[in-house]
Amino acid sequence: MEKPNIKSRLKEKILVLDGAMGTMIQRYKLEEEDFRGDKLKDRPGSLKGNNDLLSITRPDVIKEIHAAYFEAGADIAETNTFSGTTIAQADYSLEDIVYELNFESAKIAKEVADKFSKNEPNKPRYVAGSIGPTNRSAGLSPDVNDPGFRNVTFDELVTAYTQQVQGLVDGGVDLLLVETVFDTLNAKAALYAIQQFFIDNNMDLPVMVSGTITDASGRTLSGQTTEAFLISVSHVPLISIGLNCALGASQLRPYLQVISRESKFNISAHPNAGLPNAFGEYEQTPEEMAELIKEYLDLELINIIGGCCGTTPEHIQAIANVAKDYKPRQLMAT
Repeated sequence: MEKPNIKSRLKEKILVLDGAMGTMIQRYKLEEEDFRGDKLKDRPGSLKGNNDLLSITRPDVIKEIHAAYFEAGADIAETNTFSGTTIAQADYSLEDIVYELNFESAKIAKEVADKFSKNEPNKPRYVAGSIGPTNRSAGLSPDVNDPGFRNVTFDELVTAYTQQVQGLVDGGVDLLLVETVFDTLNAKAALYAIQQFFIDNNMDLPVMVSGTITDASGRTLSGQTTEAFLISVSHVPLISIGLNCALGASQLRPYLQVISRESKFNISAHPNAGLPNAFGEYEQTPEEMAELIKEYLDLELINIIGGCCGTTPEHIQAIANVAKDYKPRQLMAT
């Protein structure tokens, strides 16, 4: 169905991104057979925990999660494809199903988005193809004794990302989200793959990029400052740039202020629900998180807001209720 261009919507309101997929999947307490289904029942090794597979083996679960976030007020849903590359799926020897995994994930999210858009035409829903960082690094060595060693090349990343983009686009995503960037060289490979794919297929989609500041130093894992990260990807015509994961809303704010001050793009943020406790659990309540997000809004920092690890539809609903009373950050003149 025909929807308003997301660029025009961003001029009108702050758009709400959904929350954590993994956190919601944990609520279902799924077992090995849920991840296998009939299609993968004979594959060797354990597949439990490979959440992307559920788009194929338990699409009902993924549909319910997307619907819950849209019901809570999200404007944009991320596809269940954070690990949807041959590089990441190699851990499970499932490189051969990567296209299907991305295609089905996009198709599921689009089906739910279209249903909500039809029922509420004044609030169109969009699907962002989630492109994660993979489990390898083009910029860092996995061997402390050999800093020059790399376990993946730029070209290998480009090939893997191109395959992922093909599946996401064929499945019907409205935009692409290169997220949780801990190594900007990986992100550059993803962005190169996306741009080349657009050229080869004579098409274009909006592209979001979201980096990850890993600690109080204000740097990515590969050592870039927030400003350096921004500069290193600003040659690409992005619809937005922002930060997600690793930190809670409070800890993320000073780095968002840097990006908001320096960027010509829309700004996105989807922080964690605070910092994890000793058991790796996120305890920040929806009300507490919404109060911290309100500080972003008062400072006019953002155009797109959502949640990452530990966030649920309850968090997104609280955030959406706060965001609806604010106007989006104004883009600087170029």
